[in-house]
Amino acid sequence: MTFRLRAARSADLEALYEMAKLTGGGFTNLPPDRAALKTKLERAEAAFAHDTDSLADELFVLVLEDARSGAVRGTCQLMSQVGQRWPFYSYRLNTLTQYSQELDRTVRAELLSLVTDLEGSSEVGGLFLHPNERAGGLGLLLARSRYLFVAMHRKRFADRILAELRGIIDERGGSPFWDGVAGRFFGMSFQDADYFNAINGNQFIADLMPKHPVYIAMLSEDARSVIGVPHPTGRAAMRMLEDEGFRAEGYVDIFDGGPTMVARTDNVTSVKNSCQRKVTGVTVNEGERAILATGRLGTFRACFGARVLDGEDGVAIDSASADLLDVCEGDMVWSVGR
Repeated sequence: MTFRLRAARSADLEALYEMAKLTGGGFTNLPPDRAALKTKLERAEAAFAHDTDSLADELFVLVLEDARSGAVRGTCQLMSQVGQRWPFYSYRLNTLTQYSQELDRTVRAELLSLVTDLEGSSEVGGLFLHPNERAGGLGLLLARSRYLFVAMHRKRFADRILAELRGIIDERGGSPFWDGVAGRFFGMSFQDADYFNAINGNQFIADLMPKHPVYIAMLSEDARSVIGVPHPTGRAAMRMLEDEGFRAEGYVDIFDGGPTMVARTDNVTSVKNSCQRKVTGVTVNEGERAILATGRLGTFRACFGARVLDGEDGVAIDSASADLLDVCEGDMVWSVGR
């Protein structure tokens, strides 16, 4: 396999734009807008250039590159501390229990409450793989390499990490959840609101969204049925998140009702099980399948490979991975079993 993950550069703008046009909407972190993507790349370049180990509101963009052709075929993002420039809103599902002594009856009502509970967390998102490359486990490489990046730059990330999964989008490109909840207050279609959010942020939610809880029983069946349900294309991503230790804790996206998964950063499987070792050989023919990574910030690179742990501090890797990562004996690599 000749694919590797690396830090995004300004020259990747057109490749990201072409992929953004394939997302089909509801993909806030990868809008099909050159100006917005250019701004993201500029923020990412500033974050990669800021070599200080401290937590701040930063964006890191990574791309999946075919080393043979140089073609960019996928991307993912890491946000180190959400909710700093404007509030990070979510709906949280909760239950209100009421009892009538006269009727001797207990009534439990499910509510959606607008909250900023997740403010200050880190976030992984923006994962997109070109439709022609959705084989060979490249989605797994994109997803799990992010956690190696976190482990390698741990002080740049918060103690809690989240991932928002896209919710149900109908065949018209609309959102039953948006139509049943927020759309009634904003006078905007889901496509318009989603695009505005991707370009300008969600401060307009703070300005216009009613702050009172929403009783789920008062919503249409179409809206109720999609609360906390991922888009069909996101089900595999949800399983991968669960394998990493993320859990649904009742938070859903305010636009499309998709689930927000949450984990303690140090408990994420690929963070917890990762290790840094010195390369002792680059001629492994058979070994444990692994994800390997090296570099720091803007020189970060990751790929699939094979490893043989050598004593307490060393690791031998296969020659193809050594070439993709541009490492040799004596260099340091991070790895986690695949």
